Amino acid sequence: VQLQASGGGLVQAGGSLRLSCAASGRTFRGYVMGWFRQAPGKEREIVAAIRWSDSNTYYVDSVKDRFTISRDNAKNTVYLQMNSLKPEDTAVYYCAARKVEGQYDYWGQGTQVTVSS
Repeated sequence: VQLQASGGGLVQAGGSLRLSCAASGRTFRGYVMGWFRQAPGKEREIVAAIRWSDSNTYYVDSVKDRFTISRDNAKNTVYLQMNSLKPEDTAVYYCAARKVEGQYDYWGQGTQVTVSS
């Protein structure tokens, strides 16, 4: 299983970015895909997650109404649309996958998101 994250960059506060996580190596029905982030000096936190089978989603409170997680079956890709970005959203963002009843065992490389004030 390989997860390839992309789409990070530098953006001004209030701007938008879309992260992509291209998954390969298996089908992901029965899996949950998540986006995590880790800011300097802080612990990694989950930002959003989506259950592949029915697109049921989860968001951490700090990103609700600003971020949207989605998936494209045909492309085997998960997206994180980030709007109204804030400086506190600055972090390295990672995508990850787990079986519905398991832990996050598969991780992509990080992509840096920097939001300037």
